[in-house]
Amino acid sequence: MPSGSSASSPSAAASASSATPSRRLVLASQSPARLGLLRQAGLAPEVIVSGVDEDALSAPTPSELALVLAEAKADAVATRPEAAGALVVGCDSVLELDGRALGKPADAEDATARWKAMRGRTGVLLTGHCVIDTASGDRASATAATTVRFAEPTDAEIAAYVASGEPLHVAGAFTLDGRSAPFLDGIDGDPGNVIGLSLPLLRHLLNRLHVRITDLWTPSP
Repeated sequence: MPSGSSASSPSAAASASSATPSRRLVLASQSPARLGLLRQAGLAPEVIVSGVDEDALSAPTPSELALVLAEAKADAVATRPEAAGALVVGCDSVLELDGRALGKPADAEDATARWKAMRGRTGVLLTGHCVIDTASGDRASATAATTVRFAEPTDAEIAAYVASGEPLHVAGAFTLDGRSAPFLDGIDGDPGNVIGLSLPLLRHLLNRLHVRITDLWTPSP
């Protein structure tokens, strides 16, 4: 427990959980998966799409690239007038396989080739997170990593999955909460990170900015 703090009574905790959020939260991403994760955690972020050209950015390693992309998205939104006074969250994910960073596949042919290369192997899903407090100018950022063990779908299963269109819209050409879930043997780490955002890491980053995630909760039903 932080120095100087004291335990709250159940009634006080209940009151706090039903209060209006103390700060505006802005998600610098158009990802419905990230938005869904935040909403399920009791948050109600506004969405402002960054418009960052991800292909124009680079970094020495996949982990650094994920962070560079997340910071670029957060920075692009944090400077906009409509984000003034808000906490801006930027995220971006890449799959590290054979030392390479794989984002969204370019097309169906690329997605098919990736799945044939990934099946039966293990990769690391890396998600960069950046939180900027536009009121103070303070920021905190870090990358979360989750190991993913891919199953061995047949060529026909891969073709059917690619035809669904889903892999064209997600980093690494797969997602844990969609049609590709049966083709994953398991993960080691935070499942939310694979979907697009690590809530435990977000909490830690907010703490570094002296913001409690519970203060951002929306009123309980």
